[in-house]
Amino acid sequence: MMQNDLFSSITPVMEKLAEGVFLFRDYVDTEYFYTQIQDIFKQAPLRHMITPGGKRINVSGTSIGKAGWYSDRKGYRYEMIDPVSQKAWPAIPQRFMEIANKAAARAGFEKFLPDSCFINCYEPGTRLTSHQDQDEKDFSQPIVSVSLGVTAIFQLYGDQRGGTPMNIPLHNGDLLIFGGIARRYFHSVKKLEKENHPLTGDRRFNLTFRKAL
Repeated sequence: MMQNDLFSSITPVMEKLAEGVFLFRDYVDTEYFYTQIQDIFKQAPLRHMITPGGKRINVSGTSIGKAGWYSDRKGYRYEMIDPVSQKAWPAIPQRFMEIANKAAARAGFEKFLPDSCFINCYEPGTRLTSHQDQDEKDFSQPIVSVSLGVTAIFQLYGDQRGGTPMNIPLHNGDLLIFGGIARRYFHSVKKLEKENHPLTGDRRFNLTFRKAL
């Protein structure tokens, strides 16, 4: 676990995968992140939402920040209050903010200050189908993604849903950024393989930091 804020004399390697797409391998303190999200789940539990058409979303999720992404028969949107608890979403931990901001700045996205972070939990056999993130107000801001636990294959398409994707393996502690021209690209996550990770068991957690409002 190469922790970017624990070894300040070491500059983590940033790999540019495509225009607007940047990868930092083994970038975050995974034990710290995992401990923090376990506390978050006590306040805003993971839940399986439904699409506007009534289909159950197989990857569970929850949010932190000023606004949280939500989906039900009313549509896809950001909510200021958790519809389940009827309380404000938990705040984004300050260290989370600093790490997302610092990585985004290195990738050329200055002054990225996320006001929302969606946390997904993938279990064996679950996947995320191809989609665009288009519920945010400012598409000049990137999405910063942190992976914990079991390795997943992130698939990045172009501005069309189909075609041959770029397959990006995301391991425990990796941080991925996509913004600029890639911000509205279609993307998906392949079916999670049955594996075991010492931190998360057979699950993968993904945190996506966004400027939603």
